[in-house]
Amino acid sequence: MKTPAQTARTSLLASAALALVFGTGMAMAQTAAPAPAETPAPAATATPAAPAAGEAANTDAAPAADAAGTATAAELNSVTGPIAGPDTPVEELPRSQGAAQTTAEQAATKSEVVDHTSKPQDQYEPALTTLAQEQVPVPGAPEGVPAMTQAEFDEANTIYFERCAGCHGVLRKGATGKALTPDLTRELGFDYLHSFITYGSPAGMPNWGTSGQMTDQQVTLMANYLLQDPASPPEWGMPEMKESWKVLVAPEDRPTEKMNDWDLENLFSVTLRDAGQIALIDGGSYEIRKVIDTGYAVHISRMSASGRYLMVIGRDAKVDMIDLWMEDPSIVATIKIGAEARSVETSKMEGWEDKYAIAGAYWPPQYVIMDGATLEPLKIVSTRGMIYDEQTYHPEPRVAAILSSHYRPEFLVNIKETGKIQLVDYTDLKNLKITEIETERFLHDGGLDSTKRYFITAANARGKLVVVDTKEGKLAAITETGGETPHPGRGANFVHPTFGPVWATSHLGDESVALIGTDPEGHADGAWKIVDSFPALGGGSLFVKTHPNSKYLYVDATLNPDAATSGSVAVFDISKMPGDGSDPEIITLNIAEMAEIAEGQPRVVQGEFNKEGTEIWFSVWNGADQESAIVVIDDKTLEVKHVIKDERLVTPTGKFNVYNTQNDVY
Repeated sequence: MKTPAQTARTSLLASAALALVFGTGMAMAQTAAPAPAETPAPAATATPAAPAAGEAANTDAAPAADAAGTATAAELNSVTGPIAGPDTPVEELPRSQGAAQTTAEQAATKSEVVDHTSKPQDQYEPALTTLAQEQVPVPGAPEGVPAMTQAEFDEANTIYFERCAGCHGVLRKGATGKALTPDLTRELGFDYLHSFITYGSPAGMPNWGTSGQMTDQQVTLMANYLLQDPASPPEWGMPEMKESWKVLVAPEDRPTEKMNDWDLENLFSVTLRDAGQIALIDGGSYEIRKVIDTGYAVHISRMSASGRYLMVIGRDAKVDMIDLWMEDPSIVATIKIGAEARSVETSKMEGWEDKYAIAGAYWPPQYVIMDGATLEPLKIVSTRGMIYDEQTYHPEPRVAAILSSHYRPEFLVNIKETGKIQLVDYTDLKNLKITEIETERFLHDGGLDSTKRYFITAANARGKLVVVDTKEGKLAAITETGGETPHPGRGANFVHPTFGPVWATSHLGDESVALIGTDPEGHADGAWKIVDSFPALGGGSLFVKTHPNSKYLYVDATLNPDAATSGSVAVFDISKMPGDGSDPEIITLNIAEMAEIAEGQPRVVQGEFNKEGTEIWFSVWNGADQESAIVVIDDKTLEVKHVIKDERLVTPTGKFNVYNTQNDVY
């Protein structure tokens, strides 16, 4: 077994100059010009500058990583505890200092310009593609700052929101990356900004110029843009929501029983990302039963507690509710809850099934509780506020994952930049009660343990897992994964032969898979600690998956720069996982090869099981104008069972089985 720190140290890989950002689409990534393979980094002849804010100190961090590598697993996980705060001891590992430092420290340090090749975890920042289309008037340029035309400002806005805002913030006030407000950028000057955009930093800032992803003209444009006052996108309140809200089929006009012959529990909702659609695919026949126009680039699909309504949300913050009981399942209500969004959920507490829906936005930073039958907006809650540990104001903390509690009538809402999880009691919207739990900054995705009592979520830019007891409504633990940028999706629950019930996450920045113990009663010694860590295929993983009826754990490597690796998945036999510190055997399935696609560089993403847990489906995600596919694997034999190909399968990514999604089976 590699300790988490050793795995992080030995497997940090530089990605190819293909700066694939999961949120910007395959077409851009496929056509980006690669950096010259033999171009060396500038020689380090001068004394290196101190690591800058927003960067990982790669060279200086190596000795610390070596020291951490000799520690025991128990020592590495000694930070587990009920409180996160400035005094919590943390074993820091090499990762972006933009995530590790305070906002004041970020602003105080000038970044070192070094040509380099970006790492997968630095490329995975949400592209705000719909904000990029907003028309914002160009601000007046102060004396000494070059004026921009409206056309130039519009082009620069598009580039910034698609490629920069995920790290530096919509208002340029910083997040995992440094603040880029005019008081800072004008002091740095045009020449520095031009060089930094061109060459980047090996610890977090992509080399936009030398990678070929920005022309010199675009680099010049962006350097001038950063000297201007920031664009301020419009807010989106109740008047705007009400104007966008449409009930296409009123509840009283909908069927009172299921009117079709579809096997709804084994139906898959498949995101057709660049087409702005979802495909409803029968899990038994593999037939595409219907393709439905939705918002742009649907991020997730969620099922109502009854299994009747399918909710999807696009990155453009458009929520569509599809009634699966109709003879021809169709959208019955729709609403736009902002400009950029990622999350939607419905109430699941007994007695409150289908009563409410909730959706959270990246911009404006807010969430809205809606009527569960019509999507009528009922209550908007802003997330702007204080960062939990610094107690400094953050103007745009985004809403990340949202889950529904099975133990209390509450929604669990991850507030990304401020490091808070809000437990939103929906029993009385007029007198709304919110329990705010201080956890860790940069909360992202996560899921429930096998008992559905504990919510486990990644503060991925800080390398930690946060555990919340949804029954008691309080923080249970915060634990270092030891890996680089955990990205669990909803995670994977299974029973380890030695450690008992565990929940798994993979990592964007290294090859490691970390297992956290989830049984505080039967296996108290390992509860909420990393009990094992072992390598998969490589960095760039987005999702892990298993099923209660499967003996296998599957791990993708979607953002890995190597084509063979990004087209494959690692498979581990759970029954043969050792508990003695050695690594389990890896079975490699080249899913892209099984799809027999000759063009492009298709990437394999997000396994999803059928209802019975006998098959797992993988998306083979290619460019928008190239052939894609879904490969179905027999879970018993690990052999290809079927390949779904259809001209309507345009950039398939996320897949959501109705039964598994409805019942939180993962």
